[in-house]
Amino acid sequence: MSKREAGRAVAAGEAAGEAAGAATPGSEPGRAAPAAGSDGGPTSAMAAGAAAGAGAPGDAAPVAPVDAAMQEKLDALAGRAAFYDLLAALYYKPLSAEQVENVAAMDLSAYADVSALFAEGLDDMARYLRRRNTGTRQELAVDFTAAFAGTSSWKGRYAVPYESVFTSAEGLMYQDAYHEVYQTYRLNRVQRGPGYDFPDDHLSFMCEFLAVLSTRAAGALRAGDVAGALENLRVSREFLDAHVLSWFDDFQELALKLLKTRFYRGLLKATKAFFLFDAQVLDELSAGLA
Repeated sequence: MSKREAGRAVAAGEAAGEAAGAATPGSEPGRAAPAAGSDGGPTSAMAAGAAAGAGAPGDAAPVAPVDAAMQEKLDALAGRAAFYDLLAALYYKPLSAEQVENVAAMDLSAYADVSALFAEGLDDMARYLRRRNTGTRQELAVDFTAAFAGTSSWKGRYAVPYESVFTSAEGLMYQDAYHEVYQTYRLNRVQRGPGYDFPDDHLSFMCEFLAVLSTRAAGALRAGDVAGALENLRVSREFLDAHVLSWFDDFQELALKLLKTRFYRGLLKATKAFFLFDAQVLDELSAGLA
């Protein structure tokens, strides 16, 4: 991939990582903590490697020599994983007071050249948090719950972040998309951890899954397993197209009718822009390794 693309992915990851504060245990060795804070979240929701059988691509232990070009790829993969962890935390549940402060402390200037939409969304989030006060956490919690937890609706429709709701004719949970996502997790030896009761096709878990795959791809490269890295990138690209980008526009359109805070409206913009950017990053990484 180009140095510019690698640098943008790394910048995204570094800024996301800064919001985490202290590191906490994740679902995969070497993973970043949930970037919005350390009070528990979806990083521990996805238990990687829990299924029986041979190790997944990227689980190998030996370390291969790393040149500058390979380091760029490793840094880009780390950046992707960190930003997906941030998104997973932001869509998982309302932010705590600590998380609000952590996100407010992020240096969002690192994202300026990713895309105009990305920069616009993050600017919305930053401007909202610059005006935070003692009521900010509660205001954000009310907005999150109204839209993403489904306590409010628009013309009988709910902006809950489940693929099945937006891809099934009936608009219901636990439909075909849920089963497809579950099988994809299973095939890649990933499952929800105990106590995480949202369906598998929740956007937060999907972001966490993509973070797991990015970390695995990096592990495969460090072990000299290019084929394993390419397999994780292939699964990531197909999953992003089939199970994230396929319904996010409809979800975003409906959520914008319900959300009132500039923070969450900006988050939707930044999320869509990042998914589009990541599709390009995955293509470039795969082309550079093929």
